[in-house]
Amino acid sequence: MQFRTIIRIVGLLVILFSSLMIIPGIIALIYRDGGGRAFSQTFIVTFILGLILWLPNRHQYSELKSREGFLIVTLFWIVLGSVGALPFLFSEKLGMNVTDAFFESFSGLTTTGSTTMVGLDSMPKAILFYRQFLQWLGGMGIIVLAVAVLPLLGIGGMQLYRAEMPGPIKDDKMRPRIAETAKTLWFIYLSLTVVCAIAFWIAGMTPFDAISHSFATISVGGFSTHDASIGYFNSPAINTITAIFLLLASCNFALHFSVVSNFNLKVYWRDPEFKAFIFVQIVVVTICFLILSYQRFYTSEVEALHQSFFHVVSMATTAGFTTDSLVKWPVFLSTMLLLVSFIGGCAGSTGGGLKVVRVLLLYLQGMRELKRLVHPNAVYTIKLGKKALPERVVEAVWGFFSAYAIIFIISFLTLLATGLDPYSAFSAVAGALNNLGGGFGEVADNFAHVEVTAKWILIITMLFGRLEVFTLLVLFTPTFWRD
Repeated sequence: MQFRTIIRIVGLLVILFSSLMIIPGIIALIYRDGGGRAFSQTFIVTFILGLILWLPNRHQYSELKSREGFLIVTLFWIVLGSVGALPFLFSEKLGMNVTDAFFESFSGLTTTGSTTMVGLDSMPKAILFYRQFLQWLGGMGIIVLAVAVLPLLGIGGMQLYRAEMPGPIKDDKMRPRIAETAKTLWFIYLSLTVVCAIAFWIAGMTPFDAISHSFATISVGGFSTHDASIGYFNSPAINTITAIFLLLASCNFALHFSVVSNFNLKVYWRDPEFKAFIFVQIVVVTICFLILSYQRFYTSEVEALHQSFFHVVSMATTAGFTTDSLVKWPVFLSTMLLLVSFIGGCAGSTGGGLKVVRVLLLYLQGMRELKRLVHPNAVYTIKLGKKALPERVVEAVWGFFSAYAIIFIISFLTLLATGLDPYSAFSAVAGALNNLGGGFGEVADNFAHVEVTAKWILIITMLFGRLEVFTLLVLFTPTFWRD
């Protein structure tokens, strides 16, 4: 294990993160709301920490292998989540304790969207912007950004990319060189963010809210600058724009690249994962609309359809934005939407959950086993579209699903042990592991009153969800540490 090389790279990444403190610092200067000192202090502490890690090891260059890639990604997310909590701790107006600051930081970076903060409408603009900015950085992944802009990472870039990118098939690249692939991903990500911000601004948001909510939308994070979330704006146009861009952000970014490169929208429909993703949205929206209309939950069928579309997309993509409290909806619908979040977005997107392609492969594998019961000697190949998949990929999906279920059960049981009721604990773990955000019961509004131990359990669960279980879990195996 090349520990000194690992420390050098983590140091570089921390220095990169420290430089990003300039952006919310500028927001503090513009609004003059007293939030600037927290970011200047964070910049100094983080920059010095990065130098301490980098300087003694600056000449350590070794080729990274898969093991080093997993360790760097995990270490950096832990370090980044920790230093990301500093502005919340340094801000005198917030008065946050260590646990709440860490919870807010990890929730932002993992694009979970759970919060311990209340009274957002009266908080400093710089702090509000920083929360949104954290989600935006975490959505595509700051390590993917580092692979794109730091040639100092050299050959190891591919290992970092594979360790962080979501999905079961991690070797597909849009460009021959991994740095070019990372740049392309960030270009698409940035382009969607800019277009989304402009659309929000045209629909009636202030420039500050438009930029802030575009960060949370394209990252599928769910943070808002208002306690009432998207419902604050009371605008069907803003709701629709949010839902559309959530759908775009939850599609495979490689698919967007292919569509733009070929100037052909049919590329979307040729992708089996995209078709399955859209099919799930249509089915769940239809169910919600029919039940809400039948029970006359809203004043008109148009409103019922609008609310169904917005909330289904928000929950299914694991964003967690709301315009109305889902607790008020029929229990069947709110529970169904929570369960749909387990499917999540597509592989290679900023959405959370299991990912659509994994659920699709689990379904195809199940169907194959049913066929084998009838024809035991027949040979059936699982295909995704016209592409036959290696058995290794199918086995990996089952392994991932098993590990995902085990992490969920352990997290759920430990939350119960802290005193949360079963309904609140189940929704809290689902929100953390799927990077969905809020929940129901005691955590329906926020996590401010949740017990300290429960918050730390949820922080770990968020990390498992963002790093897709295996990246973090592999560090606990004896095999990983053997030479």
